[in-house]
Order: sequence, then structure tokens, then C-alpha cells
Amino acid sequence: MKLNLLSCNNQRPDKRAISKYIMEISVNMNASLANEITDILLDGDAVDIEVTDKNSGSALRGLRKLDVAYEIVE
Repeated sequence: MKLNLLSCNNQRPDKRAISKYIMEISVNMNASLANEITDILLDGDAVDIEVTDKNSGSALRGLRKLDVAYEIVE
């Protein structure tokens, strides 16, 4: 499943936690790329990630917990 991460609505986002979570739920993601994607997201630009289908429900709950706005692309 593909997700478009739109923004982080938290006033004081935990960059480390967001980066770690993106790395955990994404397909073929390493720490460096996760940090870069997190920086882009926190700067206000949308990013696309691919999540394994078996983790999709828990991935969406985790993103909501981190106040990351998303839309399901596929």
C-alpha cells in the first residue's frame, strides 16, 4: 500500500520518533533515507512511502499517534 505523508500537525514533533517509525513501517527503507524523508515532511512538503500490506492497519494508527497527516494512494 502506498501512502502520501502530507504534514505533521504536532506543535513540537519528535523528529527521531517519526524517522524511526517511518523506517519500521516502510518497505526497503534505511535510517538515512528515513531521516531525509522526515526532514522533508517537517519542512512542509509531502512525501510518498510504501507500507507492507500486513502492517497497514497498525502503520496508520502509529501515524495518527504521531500526528502525521496522510492519504492512502493505493
